[in-house]
Amino acid sequence: MDEEKRFDISGELKKLPDRPGVYLMRDQFDTIIYVGKAVNLNNRVRSYFREKIGRGPKIDKMVSLIERFEYIITDTELEALVLENNLIKEYRPKYNTMLRDDKTYPYIKVTVNEAYPRIYFSREMKKDKARYFGPYTSAASVKDTIDLINKLYRLRTCTRSLPKDCGKGRPCLNYHIGQCSGACTGEISEEQYQEQLKGALDFLNGNYAPIQRELREKMEAASEAMQYEEAIKYRDLLESVLNVSQKQKIEDSAQGDKDIVALARDEHDAVVQVFFIRAGRMVGREHFYMTHTEDEAASDIMTSFLKQFYAGTPFIPKEIMLPEMTEEQTVIENWLSEKKGSRVYLRAPKIGQKEKLVELAAKNAALVLSQDKERIKREEGRTIGAVKEIQELLSLENVVRMEAYDISNISGFENVGSMVVYEKGKPKRSDYRKFKIKTVAGPDDYACMREVLTRRFLHGLEENNGKFNRFPDLLLMDGGRGQVNIALEVLKELDLDIPVCGMVKDDNHRTRGLYYHNQEIPIDRGSEGFKLITRIQDEAHRFAIEYHRSLRTKDQVHSVLDDIPGIGPARRRSLMKAFQSLEELKEAEIETIMEKAALPRNAAEKVYAFFHTQVL
Repeated sequence: MDEEKRFDISGELKKLPDRPGVYLMRDQFDTIIYVGKAVNLNNRVRSYFREKIGRGPKIDKMVSLIERFEYIITDTELEALVLENNLIKEYRPKYNTMLRDDKTYPYIKVTVNEAYPRIYFSREMKKDKARYFGPYTSAASVKDTIDLINKLYRLRTCTRSLPKDCGKGRPCLNYHIGQCSGACTGEISEEQYQEQLKGALDFLNGNYAPIQRELREKMEAASEAMQYEEAIKYRDLLESVLNVSQKQKIEDSAQGDKDIVALARDEHDAVVQVFFIRAGRMVGREHFYMTHTEDEAASDIMTSFLKQFYAGTPFIPKEIMLPEMTEEQTVIENWLSEKKGSRVYLRAPKIGQKEKLVELAAKNAALVLSQDKERIKREEGRTIGAVKEIQELLSLENVVRMEAYDISNISGFENVGSMVVYEKGKPKRSDYRKFKIKTVAGPDDYACMREVLTRRFLHGLEENNGKFNRFPDLLLMDGGRGQVNIALEVLKELDLDIPVCGMVKDDNHRTRGLYYHNQEIPIDRGSEGFKLITRIQDEAHRFAIEYHRSLRTKDQVHSVLDDIPGIGPARRRSLMKAFQSLEELKEAEIETIMEKAALPRNAAEKVYAFFHTQVL
């Protein structure tokens, strides 16, 4: 960049307005590395470029990377907060304290706006006149609860428009097995159905006593009448209700919706624990990891959590209990109140039951932090630590993405290849790929591997923006010198420079070492690096075999010829009779295909095009 065109930070600082807004810090690659909001842009942005004033190494490092900044003015601090949240979510800047978990929570939706309401699972909370319960932390528990409610109150699960469609069509299976009251048949009036719904709503609100009493009476009556199967059915339903009711171990006499939020941290990590209390009962809890928390005050971490978490959840409780009040209390309360449509309060209780609940949440956060430390260390040892061992063994740097390949054969027309991808020591299954070999007849693994690698990397070179144009930092071949040399030849032909390593096996087909730079490198079989290599090798083999099995049925083996557009079973049989191998068919001209297989020209042209077009 010419010197006169370079961004003049000192000059731009003089232009900053005394207005609220959002600022974005960019590095030399024009990547956004930090997003912040300010009541006064002039004061806030200038503060970053003053002499170091004990703001911590994290901020100092961030400032040293700033090549330019930009800003967006807003009318109010509240508008700045909303914009800041949106930009952080979109760009996920490196130096912002980030909420690691991006989850959507399940709700129970009751369509009370319908004549015959339904109860079902939902991940969204819309303004659609329906009634929502939640959020809950366990999708499985929500589905179990809905299933239980429908059994207890025999509510419909169909999507028919009732009462308009009453009597039209046959009732569903649930009606026949006694789990639906048959609203579609007209056997139950709206008033009777609404009475059943009222019981279901009481259940969702935590009033379990009426249904427990009713089930116990029915169980005892069936038992006295010696209808033991009916008695067992009611007993099982009663036990299910008791299990649900006993999960509500924390109750708040204030009877309301609130979230209890607390934080635990150490020198590297921070965990936020949230208790979800609805109608005075705790319906679930969840913990969240926060990243980039070094040198951040606890109150700042909590502020970042509140803004990011409640920007992404559709349900906002009336009260949010915190260990201590955040400096941005007023603007966050106003923002949440606007989102909810009614007043929301942040509180930091110091005495009583609410204060004890905040303490309990903090203890749970600390417990998660301590328990996960060892688990995370073990996981990192198996993944990132294992990759570092492989790096050191091969004298490489910055190995993030590894790709491994395998070939599976039956015979003749049925060669297939697999590509598996590991990033940071973990499988990235969305990037796995399968290859049906087009050019090789018989079990020639070297020729098959050449085709697979050529197609994979050609596709990546031709692709402008996709998964294939991201090349591996290390290529792992399921074999020694021969497989490695095939890969190196392909890469050389395509003018690509990617390290290639072979996984050498012993006589028992177990990996004994790595083949790299024309020499075999021994590897400790007890090391995490060796275990990762073995997992990758096994995964490539499993994926290839799985693909092969998917192509087979009891009566036939799927052929590569099946993939030629416009070529049906009769013409495939003609081709297989006319040509001894795929190689012979591939080399044949259009006229030869027409003559030997007795195909019309348009069909022969499709066969020829299939084998002479490089398509992945």
